[in-house]
Amino acid sequence: MRRYLFGMQLPLPVVGMERAAAILEAVILAALAALCLHLYRRYRKPYFAWFAAAWGMYVLRMWAILSFLTTARPGWLYWHQVFTGWTALALLWAALVFVRQPRWRHAYFLVALFPPVWSYIAIYRLDHFVWAALPAVLFLSFATLATGWVFFRHFDRVGGTGAGLLAGSFLLWGIHHLDYLILRAQGAWNPWGYYLDIFFELAVGTGVLLLVLDDLRRGLGALGALSGDLQRAGREDQDVVAALLERPLALPAVSGTALYARTEAGVRCVRGAGACSSWPPTPPPELAARLAQAMDSGRPQLGPAPARRGRDHLYEAVLPVFRGTEASGALVLTGNARDPFAALDERFLVTLGQQVGAGLANADLTRRLHARTVELARLSARMVEQHEEERRRLSRELHDETAQVFSAVKMELGVLRDGVPPEAAGRIDHALSLVDTGIRGIRSVVHSLRPSLLDDLGLLPALRSLITEFTERSGLAVTLEAPGAVAALSKDAELALFRALQEALSNVARHAEAKSIAVSIRQDGSTLTLTVQDDGRGLPEGITPATIERPGHMGITGMRERIGALGGTVTVEAPEGDGVKILVAVPLAGARSPTKD
Repeated sequence: MRRYLFGMQLPLPVVGMERAAAILEAVILAALAALCLHLYRRYRKPYFAWFAAAWGMYVLRMWAILSFLTTARPGWLYWHQVFTGWTALALLWAALVFVRQPRWRHAYFLVALFPPVWSYIAIYRLDHFVWAALPAVLFLSFATLATGWVFFRHFDRVGGTGAGLLAGSFLLWGIHHLDYLILRAQGAWNPWGYYLDIFFELAVGTGVLLLVLDDLRRGLGALGALSGDLQRAGREDQDVVAALLERPLALPAVSGTALYARTEAGVRCVRGAGACSSWPPTPPPELAARLAQAMDSGRPQLGPAPARRGRDHLYEAVLPVFRGTEASGALVLTGNARDPFAALDERFLVTLGQQVGAGLANADLTRRLHARTVELARLSARMVEQHEEERRRLSRELHDETAQVFSAVKMELGVLRDGVPPEAAGRIDHALSLVDTGIRGIRSVVHSLRPSLLDDLGLLPALRSLITEFTERSGLAVTLEAPGAVAALSKDAELALFRALQEALSNVARHAEAKSIAVSIRQDGSTLTLTVQDDGRGLPEGITPATIERPGHMGITGMRERIGALGGTVTVEAPEGDGVKILVAVPLAGARSPTKD
């Protein structure tokens, strides 16, 4: 059967060409084996080791062919056939390990026994060429086509250039094996069959490299997006845990994610997403052991999911999450196909766990800071409210008690004046003048403590009165541009706007050296904006709008506290050589009905 299984008696020139092609193919296969071995040492993924083993057996097959061409001994032809079958099985198993992570079963030994058993029968026992060659060819072609189908299913599920190239290469290579009976065994396809095999081998090697690049691109893209999610979640008050769990679902074949944390009661599930959304708080024993191993060692635990009841996934990746230098929890990723971190090494995954832990810590710090800020804002609002209550009390006491006492004194002095000698009347008139001055001072203090016009007439008349009084007192020209009516605000909002204008005018009089002030009120949608702009010298040297809240200068700070408690904003602008502009914006939430001037 030797002359049928290997091309009958070939001329020496043809044998020489075949030997040269076989040597070239062996060199290329050795390079592919070295490449896959390097990938295994780099990423420690078992399917790279199986690819390396497959190419290594392919090299042994070429060595057997070369030995047969040199010696014509049937033993070398036997090993050539054996290594051919084992190479096809190794490539198929590498594809299955990459896509499905199957467990080895003892029944697979029976499949592995087919190449040595049938090769012995075909070469040493059968004399009929077709019966001897057909089962081996069909076995080789079926194994290669099955490998192509495995990669095609993977390509259909997750896409990727590498998976597509591997699927196409193995499917065409499996079809090519079928020409053995009618061409290659008859010597009609030598040495070009070797070159076609080299083409398919190079295509498969390229596909393996593209698999790595596809996984790197997808993995790094998803993890980079996760980093952005963690940062935005900390700044924008988003749910950082939801962002952490949802982003990895974009990785190929990842079906679920879950976050576990160490608590006083043990390791508990914080939250799950995807296929893990319904996981109970307490992990099952197998997962608990893997979680403990990952958190205690600080190293990712990657591998097939343990066989347990209710398992809805084939793969589990447990990544430790670090708070500082200690693992305080773990992120679990489940998959229905394979390792989602095919081309990401352990150091990268440890760094990912540190980043996730830092993101969670920052989010926790942001949440606490936000809560503290809310408490401080509430306290500030309460202090402002108490301040106004104290002002109201003092105003009432000055008006109802002190002013009344001065009025009574004035009446008594008036009565005394009618019966005193002329020389004493002048002294009493002077006393009456002092009492009038005191009464006016009290009324001025009462008005500054609590503007009665604001309670009696509303916001716009009170602002107009404040501007009129300021103009008379300071001598500065103040203009007011305001609509005929604005939406009614709460008492607190009206008082805050009144105090803001009062403080802004006072600052201009004290610091700006201005000649005129422009005040405008504008209602735009759901916001009421008060603008105060002067034509003075601007901010002092070394002071910017961002640093205007200096120690000892609490006017802007108090203004911002009042307005901020209402959900508004205070903005200071200082165009060079154009004075200072203060914009106070208050939301109109809660406005009731228009109020007119």
